[in-house]
Amino acid sequence: MSRKLAPCLGLAALAAAAAGAQAPIAFQTVRYACDQGKSLVVEYYAGATRTAPDGRPIGGGHVVLTEADGRQYVLQQTMSASGIRYASRDESFVFWSKGDGAFVEQGPSLTVTYRNCMAQK
Repeated sequence: MSRKLAPCLGLAALAAAAAGAQAPIAFQTVRYACDQGKSLVVEYYAGATRTAPDGRPIGGGHVVLTEADGRQYVLQQTMSASGIRYASRDESFVFWSKGDGAFVEQGPSLTVTYRNCMAQK
């Protein structure tokens, strides 16, 4: 193989691998209707389970939460005693869901900003 051809084949292989890689696909999209006429759209994504420092498993999923005004948040699944909890890296935006219900806490004091949200069927 010529010295000029080898780098080209390497680049072609990388390009083919990148083309084959696909963005994650949401396994579920849920529309929530909340108190005060507010609404959310939440796309749920699966991910590999992680282990907490104390040995407990933590789901590796994440959500993309979209508010009615179009603002989006990507939140990672975190530890929860009950239900499923997703939070921003700095914990200033938290989305909780359990069954068909959900709520959102925001800001340094984690004020509930979306209350009594119910999944729309």
